[in-house]
Amino acid sequence: MVNVTDGFGSSVLGYPRVGPHRELKRALEAYWRGSLEREELLAVGRDIQERQFNELAATGLTQVPGNTFSFYDHVLDNALLFGAVPSRFAEYQEGLDPLDFYFLMARGNPDLPPLELVRFFGTNYHYRQPELDADTTFSLHPEALLDEWDRAMERGIELRPVVLGPVSLLLLSKAGHVPGEAEFDTLSLLDQLLPFYEELFELLAKRGSTCVQLDEPCFTGERSPAELAAFEKAYQTLSKAPLRPRILVTGQYGDFGEALRILAASNVEAIGLDLSAYRMTPEELAAIPGIKRKRIYAGVISGTNVWRADRYVTLNYLNSIAEVCPDLVVSTGTTLLHVPYDVLAEYDIEGNVADRLAFAKQKVGEVVSLAKALTEGPSENWRKRPTEVHFKQKHAVRQRVYAVTPDMREREPYVVRRAAQQERLNLPVVPATTLGSFPQSGKLRQARHEVASGRLSEQDYRKLVEAEIEATIRLQEDIGLDVFVHGEHERNDMIQYFAEQLDGFATTRFGWVQVYGSRCVRPPVVYGDVSRPAPMSVEWTSYAQSLTDRPVKGMVTGPVTMLARSFVRQDQPLYETADQVALAIRDEVVDLEKAGIAIIQVDEPAIRELLPSRPHGREEYLRWAVAAFKLATSGVRADTQIHTHIGYSGRTEVVDAIDQLDADVTAIVATRSIEWVIEALTEDVASGHGLSHGVGPGVYESRSARIPDIDEFDELLTQAANAVTPQRLWANPDGGLKTRHYWQLEPSLRNMVAAARRVRRRALAAEAEAASAE
Repeated sequence: MVNVTDGFGSSVLGYPRVGPHRELKRALEAYWRGSLEREELLAVGRDIQERQFNELAATGLTQVPGNTFSFYDHVLDNALLFGAVPSRFAEYQEGLDPLDFYFLMARGNPDLPPLELVRFFGTNYHYRQPELDADTTFSLHPEALLDEWDRAMERGIELRPVVLGPVSLLLLSKAGHVPGEAEFDTLSLLDQLLPFYEELFELLAKRGSTCVQLDEPCFTGERSPAELAAFEKAYQTLSKAPLRPRILVTGQYGDFGEALRILAASNVEAIGLDLSAYRMTPEELAAIPGIKRKRIYAGVISGTNVWRADRYVTLNYLNSIAEVCPDLVVSTGTTLLHVPYDVLAEYDIEGNVADRLAFAKQKVGEVVSLAKALTEGPSENWRKRPTEVHFKQKHAVRQRVYAVTPDMREREPYVVRRAAQQERLNLPVVPATTLGSFPQSGKLRQARHEVASGRLSEQDYRKLVEAEIEATIRLQEDIGLDVFVHGEHERNDMIQYFAEQLDGFATTRFGWVQVYGSRCVRPPVVYGDVSRPAPMSVEWTSYAQSLTDRPVKGMVTGPVTMLARSFVRQDQPLYETADQVALAIRDEVVDLEKAGIAIIQVDEPAIRELLPSRPHGREEYLRWAVAAFKLATSGVRADTQIHTHIGYSGRTEVVDAIDQLDADVTAIVATRSIEWVIEALTEDVASGHGLSHGVGPGVYESRSARIPDIDEFDELLTQAANAVTPQRLWANPDGGLKTRHYWQLEPSLRNMVAAARRVRRRALAAEAEAASAE
């Protein structure tokens, strides 16, 4: 590893890990199908690791991160690194190969739910949430980490191992909860956990490691005094370990805040700052006691967006930071896990846009170039400034946004809408539905690829999609659902599908980003003013509705989620772009209504995910996010029912904002935390902060292979009915069913419908009894 005191160093905090051509995805899915041997899968993993550290070393980076590869999820990897196995999995551990046991925790089986899937700090990525309780014990299992280290050293490359910091590991975990008892505090396990970090440090130091990276992303958000005290204790302890490498602690995804002061006062040698997300001034940095003694990893290159940095502005900023902290390493603000591999693989993005994009490979080049310019001054090729992107503007779009009035964001009162909708729809108590997608056959996915490449006609493709939609409608009829969906068989990904049809969005061919495990998406790029040239979903939804007398929901992605799952333009405030997208979606919603669609679901699962991690800015964000959703959904009649689909948040201000969306029905991602959600809903109703309209707390986990029985569904729905009343309750999964197999979802949905009918019968009987008593 280069001594950065000889100049300014360069590094990145992590790298994409599914392979440039999604080699890991294909190998994982083949292994899970049984068509790939375990050793073959392990070989694919080793090859991705070795290509990565060889490639990064060859770029000129002075420090190369290690232990960033994962077969499924790095948070789960870190939990197992320290032996944190939930008791419900422990009985399976001895009888399974370690890799299969790992996948059991990540994917579950029909009788054992996997660890809960949770979004990671507002990114596209999801992690499997470790489970900790008072009986949790830790142990060190560093074999995979050390094996990669040794293989890299054989090639003369010293890696900087990346490990999730101890306090974030505990805070990201789910606390075991026994009804009637106080909730378990995961931080109470800190004293037990720290000795195993010290043991890992000693093993690395004896192998010659000079630096280890500990990620503490939880501390770029608001933290309590007790949590900050635990953070201080952890790094006072670890920095005094008798034998260890230098410690780099990173604060990714925002402002490190008070944690930065704690680290500056400790014996930790290096601190990583996400200066792309929160650009500290030199004066702010200089005001922190002890900071000048630290090596600062200046994360000036964003790991969460794809626009090239302005190298002149960034270099000037780095020079000003170096005057305060002369021991400086130019770095990315976060791991590059959240961006695609290589923009040069894209051959049909508009040239003026492509010239301003930087994917992972290009971002590494930016880091190396900036570090060299910081040491030696700008080279000859810096004379030409990068081409400025033309953020495409449309006068008509901007005029339309400026003409939006407050009444365009309002509908009739809910009580009026509810009566009109019941008259039109005549739905039963506790209606059962799903939230959008159904599984897509391999034949359909292949057909989508062939029609894009010109090997299949549009007419033949349409016939295939129509057949899939009809099969989905017939299945829902047979299952007995009350409100249908068309299955979204024409869609690849809900964001990409709409982005491909909206002006102002660019989509990629190979810009894959890992979501979790083998699941990858291609986030679009918002490069200009957004408008809708033509209807996007009306034709398919109308076709599905023509096949049945039951209502079929129109399915549209909401404006905030469209932006949260895209790489967004940076030349205007996000709320302006949100209103442009909202108007495009409003046009779609109105056209769906004109086509006779009586229920329209506008999904906003990201509305809580973009919530600022610190209190400053939250109120303003929620104001414009709610306003954008209401602009998208308030152009329809009172008897048209608007649904939305969100992730649950226990924050009072978020619950209030969700209620302010004024959707007629809100479906909540809640299955694995249903007890907490029901408890929160009950408390919210009592305090006047609850959801006041229809509610569907997801009772079937859409990402699990497990098939719940009728009694389990009944218990969950009964709890929910007691919290929000049966008259406002819906029975639904917690997400789309695209990733499931029919043999999993069909019996699960049948059991859900049967349980909903049980709850319905009891509710109607209770109503009849109350009426007769009067």
